[in-house]
Amino acid sequence: MRRTVCVVSFVAFAGSLAGPALAQAQSNLEADAIAFGVRESVSNMDLSPDGRQAVFVGPGPGRSSVVYMADLVAGTTKPILSTSGAPENVGWCAFVSDRNLVCRYTAIVKDAVLLLPASRTITLDTSGKNIKELGQRASANDYGYRQSDGSIIDWLPGGDNSVLMTRVYIPEAGLTGDSNLSRTKQGLGVVRINVGSMSVSPVEPPRINVDRYMSDGRGTVRLMGLVERSAEVNLTGRNKYLYRRAGSRDWKQLVDYQKDEFEPLAIDSTIDALYALRKIDGRYALVTHKLDGSDQETIVATNPRVDMDNVVRSSNGERVIGYTYAEERRHTVYFDPEYEKLATALGKALPKLPSVTFVNTSTDGTKVLLYAGSDNDPGRYYLFDKTKKSLGEVMPARTTLGDRKLANVQSITYRAADGINIPAYLTLPVGKSATGLPAVVLPHGGPSARDEWGFDWLSQFLATRGYAVIQPNYRGSAGFGDAWLAKNGFQGWRTSIGDVTYAARYLTSQGIADPKRLAIVGWSYGGYAALQSAATEPSLYKAVVAIAPVTDLALLKSDYADYTNSLVVNRFVGVGPHISEGSPLRHSGSITAPVLLVHGDLDVNVGVAHSQKMDSALRSAGKSSELLMFKGLDHQLEDSNARALMLSKIGALLDRTIGH
Repeated sequence: MRRTVCVVSFVAFAGSLAGPALAQAQSNLEADAIAFGVRESVSNMDLSPDGRQAVFVGPGPGRSSVVYMADLVAGTTKPILSTSGAPENVGWCAFVSDRNLVCRYTAIVKDAVLLLPASRTITLDTSGKNIKELGQRASANDYGYRQSDGSIIDWLPGGDNSVLMTRVYIPEAGLTGDSNLSRTKQGLGVVRINVGSMSVSPVEPPRINVDRYMSDGRGTVRLMGLVERSAEVNLTGRNKYLYRRAGSRDWKQLVDYQKDEFEPLAIDSTIDALYALRKIDGRYALVTHKLDGSDQETIVATNPRVDMDNVVRSSNGERVIGYTYAEERRHTVYFDPEYEKLATALGKALPKLPSVTFVNTSTDGTKVLLYAGSDNDPGRYYLFDKTKKSLGEVMPARTTLGDRKLANVQSITYRAADGINIPAYLTLPVGKSATGLPAVVLPHGGPSARDEWGFDWLSQFLATRGYAVIQPNYRGSAGFGDAWLAKNGFQGWRTSIGDVTYAARYLTSQGIADPKRLAIVGWSYGGYAALQSAATEPSLYKAVVAIAPVTDLALLKSDYADYTNSLVVNRFVGVGPHISEGSPLRHSGSITAPVLLVHGDLDVNVGVAHSQKMDSALRSAGKSSELLMFKGLDHQLEDSNARALMLSKIGALLDRTIGH
C-alpha cells in the first residue's frame, strides 16, 4: 500500500506580539500558533464501495474548505471541489457508488433581524462535476425560510445509485390563478433519489411537526419522531416516537411526549428491534425495543458511573455490531466476533494509537478504512486489506504537526470544596518537571458536554508553550448521569464554577503549579466559566481568555427570543437571583486579571454582543481588556488564519503574565 499525502496550503497570518521581553520566544510562538491553528488536514474520510478510492475534506486558505479524492491504488490525491467559507462551507462527502458522491454544506445567513444556520445536500460525480441539489428547489414565493433541505437516512447499499432522504417541504404563498402552479405540501417527508438520474420516488408524505424518520437499513422507514410545540409554535423540548411493524403502513405509538428520557439510535432489521438510550436510575442505558408489536424492551448495557452513548453499525447499515461509552477513556464493545477480533488485532498492530474507529468497509468486506489516534497523536487513517492481511497508512489527520513530540494526557480526580471527587484530564508539558509550573485551567463548553481522553489541539498548544493544563468535568457536565448534571452549569453555577476553581487549587496543592502563575482559558460555556471564575476569585488567576463566551444570562435568553427554541433556552437558563449573581458582565468590576475576548460576529450559539458588552464594561471599569473579533465567522471559528492569530494572542498574553 502506497501512502498518499494531502498537501495543505494556508495563508500566513499577520499579528503583533506584545512586549520586547518576548522577542526570543516570538518566532517559536508564531510557528506554534500556525501549526496548531490550522484546521485538520483530513476530516470525515469515506471509502468507496470498491475500496479503491477515498474522499475527504481538508482546509483551504483561511476559512475555505476543499474536497479531495484519493486514489488508494495509485497513491495520488486531487482536489475536486472547494467552498469559500464566505459564507458556505462543505462539511462532509460520502460515496453513494464508485462514481457518485453526496456532500453536505452549511452556511450562516444574516437577515434583517436574525442569524440563521442553513444547510444543503448536493450530489456530484467523483471528478467534481454534475453538481445538483437533492432537496426541494427554493421558490421566490416560499412561505418561510428553508434552513435545511433534509438529510440522508439510508445509503441503500446495492449499487443502484440511490439514497433515502428526508426532504423539507415549504408551501408557496401569495400565488393567484391556477392552484396547480402553487406548492401546498408542508413538513418533513421522505423520498428515494437516484443521484445519477435524479429520479425521485415519494416514500413518506410530508407531515407537520415531524422532525425525524429512521430507516431499517434496508430502505424501509420504521420510525417517526414528532416535536411538541406551544400555542405560540415554539418548541417545548419534548418528543414523541411512533413505529411500524414489518410489512405494515400503520403507525403505533412507541413513546409519548417526553424530554430526554428516550433517544432512538438505530434499527436493526435482523432482530426487528430498535436500539435506543433509555434513562434508568438517572443514567442512559442501552436497550432494544422490539418493533413486532409486542413492545418488549430489553436492557443491553448499563454502567454505574457513566451513560451509554451510542451504537456501532456494520458498514452496510443493516446490523448493530456494538456500543460505546466513555469512562476515563472511550470504550467500544463489539457484539460481532469478527469485528471484535479485528479490533483486538489492530490494537496490537498500533499500540501507540489505542483509539481505533472503523470508518467504512468496501462492499465485499475485504477493505476496511479505519482511524486510529491517541492523546499525543492527532490520529491517522489506515486501510486494512483482509485478503493480503496488510495495513497501510493513508494519511495523517494533521500534517502541520509533523513529527512534533506532543504531551501525554492523564486521567485524574481531585476533591471539590464539598469533598466530591471531580474527574479531570491533566496534560503536562513534554520534558518539564511537574513542579511549580505555570498552569492553565481549561473548562469545556456546553455546559451539558464533557471532555474525553484524546488529542485536543488547544490543550496541546498550551502544553507545547510550557503550561500544565487541567480540564475538569465539573458538575453540570454531561455523560455522568442526571445527578452530575444537577441544575446545569447556569442555574447551578456556584457548584460548577466551584469545581472549576478547585481544579486550580488541586494543581497548586500538589505542587504541580506555581500559585502565582495560574491562568484560565475557555470556549463557549468554558469562556463563561473563565470570566465568572475570575469575578468570584479575583486573586486566583493572572490572565483570562474567554472565546465566544456567555457573559450575561438575561442577554442569553433574549438572544433566543425570536427563535423557535426560545422556551427550551428560557427553561434551561431559568429565573431567579442566579441571573444577576451568575452573570460575569454584571461583576466586571471584580475582575483584576487582564482579559482577552475572542468572538465571531456570525455566532448563532452566543451572540457577539456578549463579548462586546463585556469588553466595554471592563474598559469602563479601568480593567485590561482586548476584544479580538472575526467578521464572518461563527461559534467554531473555522478559519485557519483566525485560529492561528487567536493562538498567537493567547500565547503572548500567557507568556507576559505567567510564562517566560
